[in-house]
Amino acid sequence: MNFKKQPSDFLFVLWAGGSALVAYFLVYTLRKAFTASTFDGLELFGLDYKIVLTVTQVIGYLLSKFCGIKIVSELKRHHRLPAIILSVSCAELSLILFGLMPYPINFICLFFNGLSLGSMWGFLFAYLEGRKLTDILASFLGVSIIISSGAAKSFGLFVLSLNVDPFWMPAIIGAIALPLLFVIAYFLNMLPEPTLEDKAQRIERSPLNGKQRVALFKKYSALLIPLLTVNVLFTVLRDIKEDFLVDILQHTTLNLTPFLFVKINTVVTIILLATLGSLILVKDNKKALNILLSLMALGSLLVFSTSVFFDHLIVMPIVWLLMQTMGVYTAYLAFQTVFFDRFIAHFRIMGNVGFFIYLADFLGYFLSCIFLLGKSVFNFHFNWLQYYNSLSMTISLICVLLIGSVFLMMHKKQNVSNIA
Repeated sequence: MNFKKQPSDFLFVLWAGGSALVAYFLVYTLRKAFTASTFDGLELFGLDYKIVLTVTQVIGYLLSKFCGIKIVSELKRHHRLPAIILSVSCAELSLILFGLMPYPINFICLFFNGLSLGSMWGFLFAYLEGRKLTDILASFLGVSIIISSGAAKSFGLFVLSLNVDPFWMPAIIGAIALPLLFVIAYFLNMLPEPTLEDKAQRIERSPLNGKQRVALFKKYSALLIPLLTVNVLFTVLRDIKEDFLVDILQHTTLNLTPFLFVKINTVVTIILLATLGSLILVKDNKKALNILLSLMALGSLLVFSTSVFFDHLIVMPIVWLLMQTMGVYTAYLAFQTVFFDRFIAHFRIMGNVGFFIYLADFLGYFLSCIFLLGKSVFNFHFNWLQYYNSLSMTISLICVLLIGSVFLMMHKKQNVSNIA
């Protein structure tokens, strides 16, 4: 069911963008609330139990991303709402089982939680793509990650402050999120189909088989390899920051009040929503790509600066945290929101955004999983704050160099002609 009359652009952005933001906000609380607990003193297989939980969930999420290449790309309009309802219901059921089952065997429940939620981004984005307003709609969906990440930890800390068992805390938060998700998904499903004007402004998208995907990657590999590397590295950095932020900040003087993360991430969300959403005013696709590359570089430089001036900034940990959050998400979301939509339009590619995004996500989460497993298997013991600072310095510097190489290729006519 959907409305026959097309609403104004302003109302449509509020309807579609707002619904997408709230929906993914709720999805994130289903997935990340457990990270508010440190699970101190608990181990499994000789590994820190929180790392076991994190890696287990990432493996499920990784598998879901791989399966999503087929599922999301082939899903028909009338199957989207049932797919969303089934996915989030299974995710909450896995959290209930996480509370019911005894430690340590309950760790397996987070595998199914990740498996259930890995395709949700694709389900939601399918309602937004192929429209003249996709840039700003995708920005709403993208920035939802920032505020929801902080909210998931803040809600988790609040519930834990009520002396709730850490194993039951995620299910309690999920029980509140689930019915709200059903309502929001229904409103998304009422969105009208893209108009003739929408279709005229966007290149027609088409599915890609295996041979076409290989050929497409080979043709644009000079640009894709450094771009995917940047995304992979920032995915690792973002995951470590979000999954272990409570552990990182325990080494500072910052008072971890329940809604600290919401306040900081809300500020970052507003700034990035305004920045990325304003790209709707940029009609030229190459110019838009240049702006997005510049934002990725600026985000990387901000992260690098917080690492270089770490000793000076850490005496004011809230400033350090704000700058880190702004830098990481600027670089990450400039790539994850509308970059490939503009990339396809600029190079006149017959394909779809799903191939690029799910390829990038699969590689990113794969490296995150290996990274965490390596840390656990080799039993490294370190100060989380110093470790994260060193890692962010290294990653941001590498990414600045890689983004610079892409920028140069985009501006050398001979290289562009070769890759395109």
